Amino acid sequence: MKWKKLSADETLKTLNSSINGLSSSEAQKRLSEHGKNELVEEKKAGPLRIFLEQFKEILILILIIAAIAAYYVGDTIDAVVILVVVVINAVVGFIQEYRAEKAMEKLKGLISTEAVVLRDGQEQTVPAGELTLGDIVLLEEGDNVPADLRIIESYDLLIDESAMTGESLPVEKHAQTILSDDHGTENMAFMETDVASGRGKGVVVKIGMDTEIGKIAEMIQEEEEQTPLQQKIGTLGKTLGLLAVIVCSVVFVLEYLQGVPLVDTFMTAVSLAVAAVPEGLPAILTLTLALGMQRMAKSNAIVRKLLAVETLGSCNVICTDKTGTLTLNQMTVRDARAKDQKMVYTIAALCNNATQSEGKLLGDPTDASLLVYADENGYNRKELEEKNPRLLEIPLDSTRKRMTTVNQIGHDRYVLIKGAPEVLLQKCSQISGDDEVCSLKVEDTENTMKDLQEMTGNALRVLGFAYRKLGPEEDLEDKESLEKDLIFAGLVGMMDPPREEAKQAIAQAKKAGIRVVMITGDHKDTAVAIAREIEITDDEEIVALTGSDLDQLSDQEFENMVDDVLVYARVFPEQKVRIVETLKKKGNVASMTGDGVNDAPALKKAAIGVAMGSGTDVAKESADMLLQDDNFATIVQAVREGRTIFDNIRRFVRFQLSTNIGAILTITSSSIIGLPVPFNPIQVLWINIIMDGPPAQSLGVEPPEKGVMERPPLKEEIIPRKNLIKIVSAGVVMTVGTLALYMYMLSTGTELNRAMTMAFTVFVMYQIFNVFNCRSDGGFSNKVLLIAVGSSLLLQIAVIYLPFLQGIFRTTALGIFDWVVILLIAATIFVSDWVVNKALK
Repeated sequence: MKWKKLSADETLKTLNSSINGLSSSEAQKRLSEHGKNELVEEKKAGPLRIFLEQFKEILILILIIAAIAAYYVGDTIDAVVILVVVVINAVVGFIQEYRAEKAMEKLKGLISTEAVVLRDGQEQTVPAGELTLGDIVLLEEGDNVPADLRIIESYDLLIDESAMTGESLPVEKHAQTILSDDHGTENMAFMETDVASGRGKGVVVKIGMDTEIGKIAEMIQEEEEQTPLQQKIGTLGKTLGLLAVIVCSVVFVLEYLQGVPLVDTFMTAVSLAVAAVPEGLPAILTLTLALGMQRMAKSNAIVRKLLAVETLGSCNVICTDKTGTLTLNQMTVRDARAKDQKMVYTIAALCNNATQSEGKLLGDPTDASLLVYADENGYNRKELEEKNPRLLEIPLDSTRKRMTTVNQIGHDRYVLIKGAPEVLLQKCSQISGDDEVCSLKVEDTENTMKDLQEMTGNALRVLGFAYRKLGPEEDLEDKESLEKDLIFAGLVGMMDPPREEAKQAIAQAKKAGIRVVMITGDHKDTAVAIAREIEITDDEEIVALTGSDLDQLSDQEFENMVDDVLVYARVFPEQKVRIVETLKKKGNVASMTGDGVNDAPALKKAAIGVAMGSGTDVAKESADMLLQDDNFATIVQAVREGRTIFDNIRRFVRFQLSTNIGAILTITSSSIIGLPVPFNPIQVLWINIIMDGPPAQSLGVEPPEKGVMERPPLKEEIIPRKNLIKIVSAGVVMTVGTLALYMYMLSTGTELNRAMTMAFTVFVMYQIFNVFNCRSDGGFSNKVLLIAVGSSLLLQIAVIYLPFLQGIFRTTALGIFDWVVILLIAATIFVSDWVVNKALK
């Protein structure tokens, strides 16, 4: 379908030729030419295909082969367990991917269904999907804007763009007599925004996927990239798969060449295949991430995608919104330069339309902040108005830049005004002090302007306050004469103040090597002032860019400076995506916060998309994580949890792979030196249960390391070099100890069954002891681990001594001396780990 947009010149031609709107025939012609005004969803894979695609990962394929192998050697239960793990893993992946598609459905659900247009010179209500370029749309308070419009008539038109931009204040829209494509957005109304007040007319200049929301729809349908953990697990799966194939083939050939019967050779190879693949890894990974999600939920961070939990641990840049996240999202008086403090409080309370109900502030944020300011100083609006009723109001508008009320105060009538200081000063002839009223001198004006510059330099929104007492003969109908010869009372500066906990969280993030970047739609000066106050940087200078600055930079220029920029102001949705992509190019793992529809593409593109609990459904559906309290400190807490989880993933991977290597080396070495394999297939499967069961799972809930948030973000692989050395050394120690005991028992004439029981038990005890080498530095605070180890030991004892299990596992009872030897040999894993740790320091 071919969508098009109407340029300024084309808009002017359309208006000149069809001031009464398009004719029905012309509208139908354009509809056929340009297509419907609707969002189009790219063709996606169906639910069945999405589900089947979950099985194409190499690790999943290996697990399926392992299940078949387990079934072949007669262990139906283990085969079923493996397949259940595979199916659960696939179901979790399917739910995550399928739910991601809901973002587009939410977006489509926002679109207006009807529009009022001028056609054939008459007002008509038509389906929004049938709007076309050149249609003239009528807008009234409460309407949803049905397409991108260029405003041609405006009567106090305010449009709520919060769903698009996340900014809470409505935006004034004006018609422009000279149409231009370089006008900014003040004469544009965008599809899916709402008319907050006033009315207007607009000509349709963009429809369908060419609208601003259409561009967002296109961006959120792009395929999501793999998280760092997905990439690492994928690499690990391929490596293990290749290792399993090579080792199994070598052992098969060696056994066959030594004259071992073909069936026995195949069973040995199958046992080795089962030992080589940590089939419990996906289950433990899922469990660890799920438990992490539960802990984070208690801290108001709801994780929507499992793998996002770990990615937080790798995050080194947090791109965060300002309003409501770093700040309280509540305008507050921060500075007052009052000449007459009592009159400033009185004007703040009475020249005000905000109200307070059940602790909630209702009305304009600026009025609300003044209401609180007056109330905190003993000037309650409700009480004052009962004594000093309002006689007249002249509302604030963009032309007058002031609000005026007339109130009966005692026996006199007073004009009370608040507004732009420079405007009020021009209408003032006097200035008030606490004791007297004097003529306004040049130096008074100069001093007031200095105060104003100082306050605005601190990014405060400043209002001036003035008043005068009316004479008994003055007519309230003569509104022009009311606002003259005013008495200036003072200045009040307001700002949305930063959260105290945000400042602390930023300090903690910096300790953790995480750079915090503010991205906001606010003015640059306001953003920089807040950034300084919450100490986003220790330096006095803050590198800040506006959206227009970004447009002036080439990709290479921006890439060269992106790591230095700490504040972005007045940015658009596509620019947020550009910021995220450029950070990624420089090797950063970036988190991005957002709440509006326009944030959805950046949330999807970021390594971690974080939506605000107060945000739009589209943003929430596109994000990986949801902040219920909209608080930046919650993100930092989530990063701490993510780091702990990644550490724990490394722990159980280290534990499992050391068992894998130990089993592979033990079986392979025995084949090479011509010994009978020390473990039968059932015993190998039992070792896997010990390896994949409670002990391994308990490592997933280890407490955080000391100083987990005082180290730089982890960029290493899931198996760093130090861990690889520990894994290999542990595997070698297990092999040497197991084979040494096995060979000794055979050399003393011990029967094969008893020698195998000794070898089997010492290898299991190696695993039980090795769990303690893999735990965190939190001591023995992980009670789950202690219970898991105790349970595994009891199960091993049951396998050796219970007659029923002896028959299944082909084991024989051991004596006290046997256990002493086994425990002493298995304890060498502690010694070897201590030696390796010393060598690596």
